[in-house]
Amino acid sequence: MYSADEVPTAERGWITGCWENARAKLRTENLSDVVLVIDEVQKVKGWSETVKKLWDEDSFHDTQIKVLLLGSSRVMMEKGLADSLMGRFETIKMPHWSFGEMQEAFGFTLEQYVYFGSYPAAATLIGNEDRWAEYVRSAIIDATINKDVLVDAIVNKPALLRQTFELASAYSGEIVSLTKMLGQLQDAGNTTTLTSYLNLLNESGLVCGLQKYSADAIRRRASIPKYQVYNNALKSIYCGASFHEVQSNPRLWGRLFESAVGCHILNEAFTHHIRPYYWRDGNDEVDFVLQYGGKVVGLEVKSNLERYNSGLSTFRQRFNPHSAFIVGREGYSPKDFFTADLRALFK
Repeated sequence: MYSADEVPTAERGWITGCWENARAKLRTENLSDVVLVIDEVQKVKGWSETVKKLWDEDSFHDTQIKVLLLGSSRVMMEKGLADSLMGRFETIKMPHWSFGEMQEAFGFTLEQYVYFGSYPAAATLIGNEDRWAEYVRSAIIDATINKDVLVDAIVNKPALLRQTFELASAYSGEIVSLTKMLGQLQDAGNTTTLTSYLNLLNESGLVCGLQKYSADAIRRRASIPKYQVYNNALKSIYCGASFHEVQSNPRLWGRLFESAVGCHILNEAFTHHIRPYYWRDGNDEVDFVLQYGGKVVGLEVKSNLERYNSGLSTFRQRFNPHSAFIVGREGYSPKDFFTADLRALFK
């Protein structure tokens, strides 16, 4: 296994060196095949052209090297996949850790998962919340925005991008118009700029804006977004309350819980090509609408104190979904939901 972390971006020959080592191992040890793993490959400029050349050489000579290319930056990996690699690769998507994985690896409770999210490297720091929050800000948020987004994307207003991320994360689970967002930003541009920045943040696996469900694709694209983080740690650090304070505040807990449900939905959607939306019409609202294989499922999130609303019933009458569920009180058990493969909802 090799890592490109310390390799100059222009050093494309480094990949060739790694590949030649794998070829030598195959010959000298008389192996039938060998696995070559290169981590953070997106940091080597023009990596895909080099990989294409070496892969084609091995294919011609029937050299059995199985290649696994890893990258932490979704944006830069996708941009680095040149047309020359067409038909030569399979993308394996790795989402954020699930509640089940955090529970098994670190003994997380449901409440800890909802508040602290699912960054494995931060899990050992939750006993010191200040240290945990600083790690999330510096090692995850700053690293992703500064080293992934800003390095390979045209961003005219980096400060505005950062403010957009912070506000969208703080409002995760809430429906807020871009016009209202502009009113809270110090270095405001226009709604088109905010939309492009949200798209970048979404491609980086940080936060996105869900569209309103509609049979009309044009209306979906023109809808007010519902912001949703991919990992609930990104919302918690902006909520202004500690883990214990949140648990004793039903309103704050309800918002974090709904956002955590959205995290699980986004990561399942990323892996299994489920399309997530929300729906609202007047006072009627459905927190999440999922579309998969031509079927539609509605999900309403209830923590402990929310009152019943008619949104789910109205949604059933108007769209005749495949099924509709409540997650939380008097519905789908949160622990069962957070460990579920959401494709099962469409059966």
